[in-house]
Amino acid sequence: MKIRDASGWTIFVFGVLAFVLGLMGLIRPEILLSILGFEVIERAARATGDYTIVFMTASSMASFNIGIYYVLAALNDVKIFYRWTVPFRTLTFIVFTTVVILGIAPQKFLGVAIWELVGAIATGVALYFENKKPT
Repeated sequence: MKIRDASGWTIFVFGVLAFVLGLMGLIRPEILLSILGFEVIERAARATGDYTIVFMTASSMASFNIGIYYVLAALNDVKIFYRWTVPFRTLTFIVFTTVVILGIAPQKFLGVAIWELVGAIATGVALYFENKKPT
């Protein structure tokens, strides 16, 4: 189990970041809300039926798990997984950018969209050049 090439490193780095941010959100969801540019309201001040913290916890758990998947894929050189991430991370960029443009999410949320696009491009470019190498 080791990282063998640039595409593996792009997947590994994303996985570690997703894992750390997921863990942070599980411990204190308000930190992620702040990082993403959302207004942070004390839990006691939240209205009945406000499930923001529950949703952030669920999203953080997904990020935590995805981070582990990415790290394991990188350590096991699962190239097919790397290829699958490129279009889906690009789609994530499109959706997240759209919610900012529509005013649903704050502009700081674009950071997540850009992170996804940069990761998709980095992995895609690495895979492209690795496929061009003679075997």
